[in-house]
Amino acid sequence: MERILANATVEALENGICQLWNVEVTGVAPFQHKRTYTLAGKTDNNAAQEGLRLFVEEMENLRDAASKG
Repeated sequence: MERILANATVEALENGICQLWNVEVTGVAPFQHKRTYTLAGKTDNNAAQEGLRLFVEEMENLRDAASKG
């Protein structure tokens, strides 16, 4: 099974107890998609990890649907 590689860029949107982050994830070929997520997290690293996790999950679903269809 092919690994899903991606990069994440994080930008702070709001400060507070639970900070909001804008996380832009860009996939590497053959998963050259771009997704933007608004996520809550304690740090930018936490937000980036969650954004990457969501992206990988979505790309796995797309790959699985293409292989069934």
